[in-house]
Amino acid sequence: MRAPGFWDDQDRASAVSAEYSRAKRRLQEFGELESRFADLESTEELLREELTGGSVDDELLHELVTGVDQLETDLQRGEESRFFTGKYDEGGAIVTIHPGAGGTESQDWAEMLMRMYLRWFERRGFKVEVNDLQAGDEAGLKSATLTVEGENVYGLLQAERGVHRLVRLSPFDSANRRHTSFVSFDASPIVSDDVDVEIDEDEIRVDTYRSSGAGGQHVNKTSSAIRITHIPTGIVVQCQNERSQLQNKTVAMHMLKSKLVELEERKLAEELARERGEVLNVDFGSQIRNYVLHPYQMVKDTRTGYEVGNAQAVLDGDLDGFVHAYLVWRAGGSEPRK
Repeated sequence: MRAPGFWDDQDRASAVSAEYSRAKRRLQEFGELESRFADLESTEELLREELTGGSVDDELLHELVTGVDQLETDLQRGEESRFFTGKYDEGGAIVTIHPGAGGTESQDWAEMLMRMYLRWFERRGFKVEVNDLQAGDEAGLKSATLTVEGENVYGLLQAERGVHRLVRLSPFDSANRRHTSFVSFDASPIVSDDVDVEIDEDEIRVDTYRSSGAGGQHVNKTSSAIRITHIPTGIVVQCQNERSQLQNKTVAMHMLKSKLVELEERKLAEELARERGEVLNVDFGSQIRNYVLHPYQMVKDTRTGYEVGNAQAVLDGDLDGFVHAYLVWRAGGSEPRK
């Protein structure tokens, strides 16, 4: 970065600066982990000395236990970075959420799922922007599209791609019967403008419609929302968050570009798996997780076997255990089931 002429190429300089910032931050985090580990070792030694004397400081013991738990969580997050070897893993993602068949029940589950992810994104410190939100007829969501930015977002969200199944007593059923609902979750990498993706104008259909969300008089009274259909693949993207039709189209085209890149990445993964003789299910429609709220409470991942008994904590955004278990499982390692 100190080399003469470094800032002459702004794009390259920006990329190098971002890489430098990531490396610096990781080194700082590692130094903090080392320091905390040393402090916990000192606390443990003090407690052992006290135990020899026949007494233990309960406050000091609590400090050690909570400190070790938090350190373990932070070490686990740090370990995740070694799993991200894909071209786009370290960047952001375009997230789409769609309810399955089932009307209001599935649409309500879609809104619950989006709330769960928004809370998890907040815990992780990710930046979220809502691009498109289609409200359900009575409750919930018909669809949602979000842009999520932060470190390793796309790499992490690959653990969440697929169908999420909910079993509960339906609040929309007057007989209070048990219902099963399905919602699909997908994530595509955010790609930079210099990534070459050829999109033929003759192969897309652009539709305009009136925004249904918040945004003021101008947004809601003009057909500024954009829906783009890529005819060869059937991919549909839409955006209604921006104030003008042109801005919405620009964002929607960028979303389409990201989805086309993700489609090619998925095809490549399937091809490599076939060459290795592996059976790799990377289908977006595969059911990946069950959320059971009745007759008992449990959330279980169908791929890794990882499960949690506190379903409400998971719905409140406690997803780190599931994501880490998936990353270890995908890398060929093993992970405790609970």
